[in-house]
Amino acid sequence: MNMTHVRVQKMTYSALFLGIAMVLPFLTGQIPQIGAMLSPMHIPVLLCGFVCGWQWGMVVGFIAPILRGALFGMPPLFPTGVAMAFELATYGAVSGILYRRLPRKKVMIYVTLILAMITGRLVWGVAQAVIAGFTGKTFTMALFLAGAVTNAIPGIILHIVLIPLLVMAMEHIGLTLNG
Repeated sequence: MNMTHVRVQKMTYSALFLGIAMVLPFLTGQIPQIGAMLSPMHIPVLLCGFVCGWQWGMVVGFIAPILRGALFGMPPLFPTGVAMAFELATYGAVSGILYRRLPRKKVMIYVTLILAMITGRLVWGVAQAVIAGFTGKTFTMALFLAGAVTNAIPGIILHIVLIPLLVMAMEHIGLTLNG
């Protein structure tokens, strides 16, 4: 397979993951009590990093919340969409980098995912703190823990169960292009 063909495949899959990031929140939004807590946009971004590599995962992650906010008003562009853009860009980049560098063992998919999720949430916290500083608001450790952990528990569980299964299935059919 030549490099041009691989680039076109990665671009195509990235566009698909971006499209899924636009649509998936409509599906989870049908369950108002936990819809947003499932963090549906995170799923295709993390998968993009695993499948297409860090560069594509980072770009899709950065674009997804801003594009969705501009098109549909959710998430609100500022401050939520901006902070999410940095968070999701980190998810895509870290999942892509670690998946490529770590040994191809099933346990490493979980390690990659968990480290990407932790790093992304830390970046989200930093982004929220910087935004709060510029806007004269406060962003406390309690707000960080509520947003990054407590309110995100359903999504964290969903991601840890679903994403490795999807990555393993894609590996099985030879879909991963990151490597």
